[in-house]
Amino acid sequence: MLTPLEIENKKFAKQMMNGYNVEEVDDFLDEITAEYEKLYRENSESRAKIEELNESLVKYKSIESTLQSTLLMAQSTAEEVKNVAKQQAEQIINEAQASAKQASDALENEIVLKKKELTDVQKEFDIYKAKMESLLISQLELLKEVNKE
Repeated sequence: MLTPLEIENKKFAKQMMNGYNVEEVDDFLDEITAEYEKLYRENSESRAKIEELNESLVKYKSIESTLQSTLLMAQSTAEEVKNVAKQQAEQIINEAQASAKQASDALENEIVLKKKELTDVQKEFDIYKAKMESLLISQLELLKEVNKE
């Protein structure tokens, strides 16, 4: 690509006959140089801006990638926490059920023992009652004999 300086320094061979007016060519070249210099500056600025935007794009793509990785990690961690919490809840429920079953079994055993004790006490009471009844009958017989005499 030509630079503005190359356009400005361009020299044409001068002809004696049927040549161009040197002053008009120089004025036209000055005008082209000014316009080309303006376009060249704008092009350089645009290239710099494009480079800056490309660098920003790379930076933002890196940030996007990091954010996506972070989001995936957060989702994975959330799932893991949820699964651990679910397992802990199931474990607590199982432990509570086992504890309730054990307490229920202990109460049932205690009820069986108490029923046996009650049956034993009732038998002892019946025996005691029978002995008392027998004693009272024998005492009554004795009293009857004493009264007869």
